[in-house]
Amino acid sequence: MGVVILAGPSGSGKSHLAARLGWTVLRLDDFYRDADEPDMPRSSLGIVDWDDVGSWNAAAAVDAIKSLCETGSADVPVYDIAVSARTGAHSLTLDGTRFIAEGLFAPAIVDACRAAGILDAAICLRRNRMVTFALRLARDLREGRKSPLVLVRRGWRLMKDEPRIIADAVAHGCMPMTPRQARKQLRD
Repeated sequence: MGVVILAGPSGSGKSHLAARLGWTVLRLDDFYRDADEPDMPRSSLGIVDWDDVGSWNAAAAVDAIKSLCETGSADVPVYDIAVSARTGAHSLTLDGTRFIAEGLFAPAIVDACRAAGILDAAICLRRNRMVTFALRLARDLREGRKSPLVLVRRGWRLMKDEPRIIADAVAHGCMPMTPRQARKQLRD
């Protein structure tokens, strides 16, 4: 049994694609660290830099993937982005033999999953940057993730940084494709 890692910029459609496929989904964004931890990275906006891999617990995410591959279940955190903290935990159990691990920092664990022999595929979703910006902003405003001003400023910075995010995922072995191409490949 192995994992399909789904990477891509924030707002590129990772969660949407995972839900449409109907597979079990490990939400890698639930492995963010709490905002009040003393060594959290800071952005130029003066807030915790949620786009820095240092704000995320990669080791715990890989451990959960290994547990899912070995036993079919794992205890995983529940993270509330609006309050920037872990709010609980739950047990995730696989419905089938394949599952998706999706999140912003997914490329950071591709190599570890490949080395452990548990990687089925690694995909990086990409689309027009303006579309991603608009979808991300609409989602973040709807979910009340942060204040509107922070969301617009952060979203603009992410839009400009999107080519680097995709290049980094590709450098880790993710195949770049549109959500439609990824859906077709994973259904086949």
